[in-house]
Amino acid sequence: MKPHSTSRREKIEEELKTALPSRLDAAWIERALGPGGLGEEAARVPLEAWQRILDPARELIERGGKRWRPMVMLLSCELVGGGERALPLAPLVELAHNGSLIVDDIEDKADWRRGGPSVHVRHGEDTAINSGSLLYFLPALLIDRSPFSAEEKATFHRYYGEDMRRLHFGQGLDIQWHRDHLYRPSRSEYLAMCRLKTGSLVRLAARIGVVAGGGTPEIATGLGELCERMGVAFQILDDVRNLTSGNPGKKRGDDIVEGKKSLPVIIHLEGGAEGASRLIACFESARAEGVDSPSVERAIELLRGSGSIDGARETAERMLAEATDAIKLRFAESEARSLLLGLFGGLLA
Repeated sequence: MKPHSTSRREKIEEELKTALPSRLDAAWIERALGPGGLGEEAARVPLEAWQRILDPARELIERGGKRWRPMVMLLSCELVGGGERALPLAPLVELAHNGSLIVDDIEDKADWRRGGPSVHVRHGEDTAINSGSLLYFLPALLIDRSPFSAEEKATFHRYYGEDMRRLHFGQGLDIQWHRDHLYRPSRSEYLAMCRLKTGSLVRLAARIGVVAGGGTPEIATGLGELCERMGVAFQILDDVRNLTSGNPGKKRGDDIVEGKKSLPVIIHLEGGAEGASRLIACFESARAEGVDSPSVERAIELLRGSGSIDGARETAERMLAEATDAIKLRFAESEARSLLLGLFGGLLA
């Protein structure tokens, strides 16, 4: 099973290099600019100028990442018997995801991503905003140039628009909550935010993968919903890791500095006024003092002591088990099914 996974990962990386090459040429720019291409005036712009526009985004992608969203697309396609038909579209969700990371770091004032300075810290906010936005639009080019029918391409464009809108509504909720330390979202509100902010791109990957593989829209919708739940579980455990072992490429406890209303925080705030007021005080001090402050550690100890971190972890594990059982019921045993479930199990371990 492992060699097959490695092969898929390598193919995804090759497609990413094609979608966002390390060295541009005039043909790539013409394709990106669309009908009319470079034109007489634009053709005089040095290639290096176009290169500098793409470099910040490409730099972030080349720092690595799990690539699990494009892997979900490939395995969803295989699950319905489509083989590798989805491969040309595999970079789509990875480009959009990295665009959201660039913008998210600006909104959160986060200075570290994947083991290095955030794009806006390294290149400036203006360049970062432009780079993040460009990564939102390049997926449309992938769809237009893919070897699918006009009807299939229209479906892919519709799916992309729907799930990118959902992503931004989820991010909007998250921003509102971490700006106001006194606001306490309910568990239902938090899960809705996660479904939109984190689950949307996983849903998108599954839906496109199924349709690319020849599956029906009904199958695409069903698998998309299950993968969306997996995305929510991933977000919950990502929040837990931020408060325990720390996330790779980020600083432990930076969610506290940013004022994130993660599930461990929400569970803790349900425990009573005294515990809530102590945690809010830690949040306010951490925002002023930074990620290395004692307030961050005090907040983590409060969350651990109340059992809220363990409670959040159990919620994620239960969601994972339920979605796993549903996928087993709906799809016959196959290598693709085993790899898809193993992929989610590995992410949530």
